[in-house]
Amino acid sequence: MSDANVLEAAVRTEFGKGAARRTRRSGNVPAVLYGHASDPQHLSIDARAFAAILREHGTNALLNLVIDGKKQLALTKSVVVHPIRRYIEHADLLIIKRGERVTADVNILLTGSAAVGTLITQESTTLTIEADATKLPEAIEVSLDGIEAGTQITAGGIELPSGVTLAGDPNILIVNIIAAPASAQETEEAAAAAESAAASESAE
Repeated sequence: MSDANVLEAAVRTEFGKGAARRTRRSGNVPAVLYGHASDPQHLSIDARAFAAILREHGTNALLNLVIDGKKQLALTKSVVVHPIRRYIEHADLLIIKRGERVTADVNILLTGSAAVGTLITQESTTLTIEADATKLPEAIEVSLDGIEAGTQITAGGIELPSGVTLAGDPNILIVNIIAAPASAQETEEAAAAAESAAASESAE
């Protein structure tokens, strides 16, 4: 097993809100590990180490858990963050095996610039994909270079990395590119120019 993202985990024997608060006060995150028809394991993992892994690898981070000396490969399935204080309240972790394909939502990263005079609206920030659990991309890049107004990019129209397939609806709209509306000043200037041209024609 690779030494990347190694995270020590202790089995929790206390449950409930009070126990979760005590876990967090001690600098840890209460987590549940499940999957592959095994009984869920209630764990306690170091909050700082876990947060550092998420910052570097995203919310689909692959973890090398060490639980009471035993190694277990896991995928971060969901993370609950306090809405105000921004600390991690809870995490769900999924047991995986090497070579196993999993479904996950990954972030969409827009790159490049569309044609001049366009307005870009991103309708969805994530894409549901299926890939090898150990090779999940941190993000899917979508290039906007030179794209003209009137273009719509759907999930099915995005080029995916090798080994990655779309798992969601291919017709979901991801990016909509339209002609940028003229500003009030531009409209006034155009009207003034038209009025001036009309006046000149009348004078002639």
